[in-house]
Amino acid sequence: MAIAAHHTAGDALAQVRARTLELVAPFSPEELERVQHPLMSPLDWDLGHIAAYEDLWLVHRHGGRELLRSDLAHIYDAFETPREVRGDIPFLRGQEVFDYLSAVRERALETLERTGPGDGTLLELVIRHEAQHNETMRQTLFLAGLPGGVPAAAPHAVAGSTGAQTAGDWIDVPASRFAIGASTGGFAFDNERPRHAVDVPAFRIARRPVTNASWRHFCEGGGYERREWWSAEGWAWKEEYDITRPEGWTADGPTGAGEHPVLHVSWFEADAFARAHGARLPTETEWERAATWTQEPIAGVGAGWEWTSSCFTGYPGFRPHPYREYSEVFFDDGYRVLRGWSWATEERVRSTTFRNWDLPQRRQIFAGVRLAKDVT
Repeated sequence: MAIAAHHTAGDALAQVRARTLELVAPFSPEELERVQHPLMSPLDWDLGHIAAYEDLWLVHRHGGRELLRSDLAHIYDAFETPREVRGDIPFLRGQEVFDYLSAVRERALETLERTGPGDGTLLELVIRHEAQHNETMRQTLFLAGLPGGVPAAAPHAVAGSTGAQTAGDWIDVPASRFAIGASTGGFAFDNERPRHAVDVPAFRIARRPVTNASWRHFCEGGGYERREWWSAEGWAWKEEYDITRPEGWTADGPTGAGEHPVLHVSWFEADAFARAHGARLPTETEWERAATWTQEPIAGVGAGWEWTSSCFTGYPGFRPHPYREYSEVFFDDGYRVLRGWSWATEERVRSTTFRNWDLPQRRQIFAGVRLAKDVT
């Protein structure tokens, strides 16, 4: 049984590592070392961080062994070295970082052979952490205009426009008492628990996410010029950075087809678009209710993350696990919740209870919009 479990764990680790290496394979050592965008880490830093995290949680915490490179712990601590300084610190570069990845992986497999995966929590944490960094690295590639930053095949086309006011564009979800969050079985991140019941008033939610065509119409209709559609904070941000279109769009419009969901919009832009259409963003409770409602499920989930109106905070009875810095330090600090997943999200991470979060001005994330309305 232990051998079988070890091989299953090893296979899962190998699969996510293969995707990591495939992602960075096209780039020279100079490209991997370079700060590709001020908002993002050098790709080499991400690779070293992936290895250091695996060594910390799977080898050191789970296996009880000393860190392979304790001198690197502060360099790859995301809180001790924020993104704006990572290009200036002595992170591993070139072949050194790949040797570090390989050496840690050998230690991890030895640990699993000796101890087994235990309840699997730390193993799953390490696998999903690397998978999530793959998506973060794709954000870097998108901002830098490098291969891997856009999907090889266009993400889900969705017919129609969610800006229209026809009855068929909306799903009416009745009032209900609904259990939100992850159940006690299986792996979930700490902010997905505890599962708890909430009363959800009746609401309407768009059947499909907003498309490029709808967003272009918003732009051409003065969407970035009409002050009444923007919050005070959103307008100040837009004016300061001269925002006139989604990230990655040119003056001619989007690179994707009109029927594809719009991506790389901030929460501020999403909020303004909703106001312009006499709507609002769904709460995360409404989003999860609609995404799991079997009677008439919403379409287009997975085309991109979807902004919600909810601020990121803990559920009632929240307990940090396995460390406070995963979620709790971000609570009630201006972050907004995103739900769903994107084309860049690995299958293992996709879940209707998963809670992503980012600041309202961020646009590097593969995020779009789904509208909601009150029922009057």
